This record gives sequence, C-alpha cells and structure tokens, in this order.
Amino acid sequence: MQVDDVDRRILRQMLAAPGLARAELAERAGVTPASLWRRLEKLRAGGVIRGEEAVIDWRKLGWEVEVSLRFTLEKAHPRAFDEFIAAARDVPEVIEIQTFTGQTDVRLNVIARDMAHYQEIYRAQILALPHIADMDSLMLISTLKDSAELPL
Repeated sequence: MQVDDVDRRILRQMLAAPGLARAELAERAGVTPASLWRRLEKLRAGGVIRGEEAVIDWRKLGWEVEVSLRFTLEKAHPRAFDEFIAAARDVPEVIEIQTFTGQTDVRLNVIARDMAHYQEIYRAQILALPHIADMDSLMLISTLKDSAELPL
C-alpha cells in the first residue's frame, strides 16, 4: 500500500495525540474532515492502521511487579512450541509473548501485584508450562523509554 506525505502527517498527529477528536485531527493534519475520513478508511483497509485502543497503565491499577522470563524449549517434541504458546496465553498475568531465533525461543512479560503474588504465579502457572528446557528471569527495575512513535 502506498502511503504519501499527507498520510504520514495524519499518522504523526494520531500518534502525538491519540484521543484527538476527528475534526481536530483533520485540522492539525491540514486536511478536510471528509478527506481525513477517506484516508483513515484507506489506511485501515490497507492494514496500516490495525485498530485504535486505550493504553492503560497497569501500575496505576496496583500491578507493581514486572518480570521478563526467557525460555528455551525442548526441541525433541514436535509440538513443543505450539503447546507452550497455547498454555502461556492462558495465564492472565502474561501481558506479552514474543518469539525469537537464537538461544532464547520465547519471552514472556508477566505482571503481578507484588512479589508474593508473583511467587504464586511463578509456582502455580509458569513452572507448569509445558516443554521448558531452560528458563531465565529478569526483574524490571525501570523503563527508560517506552514509545510507539515511528519516524514518519
């Protein structure tokens, strides 16, 4: 799909102020509301805009602990990867699942209310995930940059 300078201007404004009313977005992007609507529909149809969502700060809701768990899976079982991913998706506290090439096969981001809660999740749900050959964990200390901005 072709994205021109006007589309990029619209996308930059959407990223800068996600909750902006459409009329204000059109004005900031320098297009008419009708043109904005047509371009947004084109960007959605082309898969450039996959959706618009609320970004919720789970820390403000009492989730204080974030742990990144890196897994190496058993390679002998032909469905190990699919079964691990399916089971990990069923853990409500898993907020992100990523797959990799190299030594680490899968990374899970897990949140918990506090360390006692994390210990419960770890013992009851994480250790019960199938086909784990090796695991490493990283406790998040601080986030220095967390951005969805693109160089548009």
